[in-house]
Amino acid sequence: MTSTILFYIIISIIIISFLIDTYIDSLNAKHFDDELPKEVADVYEQEEYKKSQEYKKTNFKFSGLTSLFSIVLTLGFFFLDGFKYVDDLARNLSDNSIVISLLFFGIIMLGSDILMTPFSYYKTFVIEEKFGFNKTTKKLFWVDKIKGLLMSAVIGGLLLSVIIWFYEQTGKNFWLYAWALVAVFSVFMNMFYSTLIVPLFNKQTPLEDGELKTEIEKFAQKVNFKLDKIFVIDGSKRSTKANAYFAGFGKTKRIVLYDTLINDLTTNEIVAVLAHEVGHYKRKHIIFNLISSVLMTGLTLYILSLFIDSQLLSNALGIEIPSFHVGLVAFGVLYSPISELTGLLMNYMSRMFEYQADDYAKEYFGGEPLISSLKKLSKNSLSNLTPHKAYVFKHYSHPTLRERIVNLRE
Repeated sequence: MTSTILFYIIISIIIISFLIDTYIDSLNAKHFDDELPKEVADVYEQEEYKKSQEYKKTNFKFSGLTSLFSIVLTLGFFFLDGFKYVDDLARNLSDNSIVISLLFFGIIMLGSDILMTPFSYYKTFVIEEKFGFNKTTKKLFWVDKIKGLLMSAVIGGLLLSVIIWFYEQTGKNFWLYAWALVAVFSVFMNMFYSTLIVPLFNKQTPLEDGELKTEIEKFAQKVNFKLDKIFVIDGSKRSTKANAYFAGFGKTKRIVLYDTLINDLTTNEIVAVLAHEVGHYKRKHIIFNLISSVLMTGLTLYILSLFIDSQLLSNALGIEIPSFHVGLVAFGVLYSPISELTGLLMNYMSRMFEYQADDYAKEYFGGEPLISSLKKLSKNSLSNLTPHKAYVFKHYSHPTLRERIVNLRE
């Protein structure tokens, strides 16, 4: 195989992926005006349903425009030898291989972020504003952007530097050491993400004493679930959309409620949502997801080790000198079809886990409070209640609202 053939294989993968996504998005859009199934017919009033349809159509058009811009930018970068230009620039700035790789990825990621930021800005301050969701100030938007870039640079840069150092010291066996590093990092982040990363962006305060805390504690005691860390996060400073999540495990586990969730739902409905989250913990879903992620990472790193120093991969991107960072880019595209398949599998497993967590909530707290909460959350976020099956299969980590209601009432 020549480098030219490999180049066009890479281009084909990018284009085919774009066409598949565009087709599935279009299939989904054709169902925006469908009549609501009877299980979810009471979620929206007529005017609210019209608003949700308009929101879906607006996002569909905007997403299509964003995707088109992104693929044109990507293809242009490939065809105009963008990787060679950035690689040459990085090599002119340093002769240290680790620094060269950091500069290479830093320039590409910063450039991409700058070009895509106007789309993010428009999404936040035009679309989300128009439909009443946005609470983010322009100052907060830019502060979040800067914090996100700095955090990615520091954490991503450190991980990449250590992995490249492993590669330089051990050759193709680097994947074993990189795997161990990523595994330890994944466990660490699962345990401490909510205490180390979240506070950089949001304020978390312990849930105040009162009816809600009392009912949550009663439920936790009923199911023998030690829960002494219940926090409220100030999600309302960015959006009106509500959420709740479970973080950590062991002594670091905690329940985090968005303040918007507390404002939107009744006490019973909130406890039902928490019962669902506790169900994930009791059914070992968090451990399963962590182990699965670590195993997938190990497989990916092993396959990467077989190709990372390939002259062919470097030449395919127009670069003569093989390097870790160039091989990583080419491998990332070539591996993407496999990554897509594993993503579909993980989404399927996630949907199964959601059913199991719903079943747990139904068993220990009853199904109707959870149904009521899911309907309110869907209504308040103008959710799509009639998605196409192909779109659900590819993108949804949760079953549709209708599917969850049917399951909870069985």
